Order: sequence, then structure tokens, then C-alpha cells
Amino acid sequence: MDRVAVFIDEGYLNKALDNLGRPKLDYGRFIQAIKGDLPLLRAYYYYCMPYQSQVPTDSERAMFQGKQSFIRFLSRLPRLELRQGRLAKRGTEFVQKRVDIMLAVDLVRLASLGQIQEAYLVAGDSDLVPAINHVKDAGVSVGLYFEPGSVHDELLDACDELHPLSWEFVSDCLRD
Repeated sequence: MDRVAVFIDEGYLNKALDNLGRPKLDYGRFIQAIKGDLPLLRAYYYYCMPYQSQVPTDSERAMFQGKQSFIRFLSRLPRLELRQGRLAKRGTEFVQKRVDIMLAVDLVRLASLGQIQEAYLVAGDSDLVPAINHVKDAGVSVGLYFEPGSVHDELLDACDELHPLSWEFVSDCLRD
């Protein structure tokens, strides 16, 4: 029987949700909606903790503690693995580090071991294209959940299935 893995880039998902009005997801429902009727091997959630300066402000501490609570909650969801990257400050902006490479390593590892036949990504970075091409060569079908207008064409072209992260899709995955 075919098994599926779901790979979620939190930074990308959050930007997509921001553009949909920041709805509150039920992550169990969200993963279920992505995998459909296929048995789930595991979902992987790639995230970064909020930036804290050398001497954290009250606001930075509060954001960090809130994120810790959220990650603790996610850690208790069945078949969900957490992968922590890090934020790097570039001028006034912050960029995720290690997230794409951790996702690519997990994707290639599961495909190479024959543990999955389908993979679904919530991501938008074209850095994933070589890993996607590799797993497709190994016989794995790759689906992409993406925000229209916020994804590289090369990534769209590399995937077997394309699923826009529309309000219609997301609204079925909201918390009660």
C-alpha cells in the first residue's frame, strides 16, 4: 500500500496564511486534508524559533515563550516530527537557515529507503528542485501545496501535482 509523507515549511505556510487573513489552523486537519485517504508515514514540520537579541526585550521573550508553547503542542500530534532551523539576521530582515536542506534530506532519505510512494510539500523555494527530481527518479510522486504568486516557477514545473493553498482548502482545516 502506498504511504505518504507531508513536509511543511512553517515560514512559507505562515506567509500564505497571512495573505488569507491569518486563519487559525487545526494542524491535524490540515495534514489530513493534504494526505487524503493515503496512509501517513509521517508529517515533518520545519520551523525556526523567533529571534532574540543578546539582551532580549520583553516582547522578544513573550514571542519566544509563545512559540515554545506552540511547538510543545505540535510535538504531541501523532506522526508529526519537528525539525528546527534557525533565524539569521540580515540587516533588518530575518532569513530561515537549514530549513530547506533539512526538508530535502528527509525527502530524499524516505524515498531512497522506499518508505514513501508519495510526498506532499508545503513550500515555495526552488532550492528543493534537485531533491524533488531525485525522488521522482526513485518513483515517488510529488505534490505541492502552494500560494499562487508566491512560489518559483521552477518548483511548480518540477512537481507532479499542484494544489493551490486557497481559502476554500484552508477553511476546511480551521480550529473549531
